[in-house]
Amino acid sequence: MQEQGYTYLCTFRYERKFLVEDLMPFQVAALIKQHPRLFRAPYPPRYVNNLYLDTPDMVNYFDNVDGAMQRRKIRVRWYAEPFGKVTRPMLEVKAKDGLVATKHTYPLSAFRMDARFCDRIFQRVLSDSDLPPVVRHDLRGLNVVLFNRYYRHYYATHDGAFRLTLDTQLAFYKVNGLYGNQFAHRQVNARDVVVELKYEIEQEPQANRVAGFFPFRVTRNSKYVQGIERVYF
Repeated sequence: MQEQGYTYLCTFRYERKFLVEDLMPFQVAALIKQHPRLFRAPYPPRYVNNLYLDTPDMVNYFDNVDGAMQRRKIRVRWYAEPFGKVTRPMLEVKAKDGLVATKHTYPLSAFRMDARFCDRIFQRVLSDSDLPPVVRHDLRGLNVVLFNRYYRHYYATHDGAFRLTLDTQLAFYKVNGLYGNQFAHRQVNARDVVVELKYEIEQEPQANRVAGFFPFRVTRNSKYVQGIERVYF
């Protein structure tokens, strides 16, 4: 499933998510390092910031909750500080078809994440960005609905065939699209640890053996869905 008109930036890959509720982050990290495939950190951990977009009737959210085979998430991602000037934001259109997913990424113009931020400001960011016409058209009518942030550790096998991320310190903020935002409506999930195993389709025959080492529960956990349900419901 390739979305027509988008730049195809990567192949489809599997993404298996695990929700860890009974172990501390350092214990999860120790298990990852004890894996027979010798996972190691390719680069240092960092904070990840995401600003999610959705339709006025929340189609992307409900597609995810309902388990639609073909669904997508649209977000803006940046790293380091959450507020103030965002200098290197990236628009990500993530498309999922069943158990596999791909992602299309586009650089955006810098903007400020502050009390003035709203849909009007974000539409100005899109206008100032060098986006393909089909992408610009596709974003028309979408609203900013959620901001989330977490601390991410990265791991990979020596051959790069399998990659793991370990996310902690999850925080969610409601975003008001019509007016400014004080980002005061904040919900924190300090307990849960989310682990995600990522690999290309050709690695699927080995994936069960790799994943089976971990005593974690497979989940459909979506940070977007969790965030919407925490700050809106």
